Amino acid sequence: MEPLNAEDPVSIGPFRLLGRLGAGGMGRVFLARSAGGRTVAVKVVHAELAAQDEFRRRFAREVAALEQVGGTGTTPLLGSDTAAEAPWVAVGYVPGPSLRVVVGEEFGPLPPTTVRSLAAGLARALTHVHDAGLVHRDLKPSNVLLTVDGPRLIDFGIARAVETVTDGGLTSTGALVGSPGFMSPEQVRGEKLTAASDLFCLGSLLVYAATGRSPFGTADSGVHATMFRIAHDDPDLTDLPAELSGLVRACLAKDPARRPSAAELAETVTVTDPWLPADVLARLGRHAARLLEAETAPTAAGSRSASGPRSGSGPRSGSGPRSASGPADPTPVPGPRPRRRPTRRTGLVAAATALVVAAAAGLTYTFWPEPGTGGDGKNRAGGATGSVSARPAGIVPAAFLGAWEGVLRGSADSPRDAARIEISQGAAGTKAAVYTRTSEEQMCMGRSRLVSADEDKVVLGESDVTTSVPSQRCTPLAHQTLTLRSPDVLEWSSGAAKATFRKARSGTAIVPEAFVGSWKMENDPLIYGDNADRYTDEVTISQGPIGAPVVRIQRGFPRLDDEGAVTPDSVTCTFTALLAAAGAPLVIAPGTADPDLSDPDCERVGTGSYLEIDRFKGRERLLLHPMLDGEPGEYYRR
Repeated sequence: MEPLNAEDPVSIGPFRLLGRLGAGGMGRVFLARSAGGRTVAVKVVHAELAAQDEFRRRFAREVAALEQVGGTGTTPLLGSDTAAEAPWVAVGYVPGPSLRVVVGEEFGPLPPTTVRSLAAGLARALTHVHDAGLVHRDLKPSNVLLTVDGPRLIDFGIARAVETVTDGGLTSTGALVGSPGFMSPEQVRGEKLTAASDLFCLGSLLVYAATGRSPFGTADSGVHATMFRIAHDDPDLTDLPAELSGLVRACLAKDPARRPSAAELAETVTVTDPWLPADVLARLGRHAARLLEAETAPTAAGSRSASGPRSGSGPRSGSGPRSASGPADPTPVPGPRPRRRPTRRTGLVAAATALVVAAAAGLTYTFWPEPGTGGDGKNRAGGATGSVSARPAGIVPAAFLGAWEGVLRGSADSPRDAARIEISQGAAGTKAAVYTRTSEEQMCMGRSRLVSADEDKVVLGESDVTTSVPSQRCTPLAHQTLTLRSPDVLEWSSGAAKATFRKARSGTAIVPEAFVGSWKMENDPLIYGDNADRYTDEVTISQGPIGAPVVRIQRGFPRLDDEGAVTPDSVTCTFTALLAAAGAPLVIAPGTADPDLSDPDCERVGTGSYLEIDRFKGRERLLLHPMLDGEPGEYYRR
């Protein structure tokens, strides 16, 4: 859990916020506490989605349906306000890791008895979902949490609302909604989905649990290749234990009518007790102990008052009837999670629900002033001292001048939170630095005031926001400290946040020439069927400086009716994205819809992304990755 930001509210509806669990393309997720002591996860929708009437209508309908879902294996709906300025929904907090973390990072493939118990538990949960008239639509390892009492299914019903304001499964940045490795054949073809779709996805999920991989491959071989295999090829069940073969093959039948129902599986598949391996149970015990320790520790939220500073774009407390009267609180459960530790076990600490479709949780850094910085006499005059050359018209050493880029979260080749700072010469008190910071949900750009400088350190003070995508989302950075480690490397810090920055290109034309030009997504008719030519997706990249609108995305797709069926009408969306970082990969801000060239059904703002170029089957390919868990959009040069 990360502390609340200055822009965050103290409470939402009847729930007092304790901290941030993460953020995604749909909104933010907070850990909160009810008046009766119950710990909940509160999901708040981004203003850009909330501004769309179609999304609000669908979201309200899905939340109403979720109120009918209950029983073992699901997370209870505890409150909501779909009419609020920032709609929100509160569900029970599940203090357990996801199946993806346990299999992919912590433990590895699970034994057959555990996989059968997993199947039975998820089948019971899906029975409750299907009985409420819902289809989950996004059943994948990161949406299944593991607890001592069994698996818990999260985010059911929410994908439907998002799906109606995206272009048939793609966000404005070209990222697929959901994970192709865990889709059904009818889902990749864009057909109307029934409960049987969830059973196919369950089969793929069980193969992952037993073998550590999807039965239809990964996106490494191409997203469309994966989708083609789902629609037409037999699953790869190599290494699947023989005792699971019949169960899995039944779920993975291409014909939806031949798949078993969730209720049939729940009745026939046996459950062992304990259902998890001893090592996984021990890890859950250690995780619970950390939660109990965190329960007694003071939190940032606990000491805040309702009159503290707030951003104008922060969500307001809900006042709808659902938020005012939720279910009675049971016995209090463990409280907020501790901070992440820099080990592979961080997945166990970060297993709370994610709000995006295909989403994943992300850290949010709070920038606090550096103690002891300010007018402390370090601002030296520009005369020569020993072998140091005189500094022209300012106090910044020449080694610091220019642009620097780094990653605050994620990795250099897969950034989740990227930053850039460009330092120019200036005297103390001048705004001599321009910063840019980009994550999945926003891009912030501003100017920082120079406080002090010496041969190995530059300190920057207060900042002004000059660009915010989405608008009015950003808050100014506080003090930043830059420490030179080598001619090409410096260490950046601001409060508790730290990162390594490297020299980067600067100027008015810094987009690598390999990216410049037009790129087009190629739709396979075998996947998209008769409507393949109605799905268009093109990316045009131009030259320019940081902060310029260098990326243009034009997309067209069939309009869907209320039942999700294709209609003769089409929707056209045009987005532009600002350049945020020019290293490898290229980083761009969340795409913003052009109101003059976009249909009202288009989402207003997309997700921060990064671009890279590779070669696939002898052809140059542009990959447009979202800065969250999701598959990239694939484009080929026109």
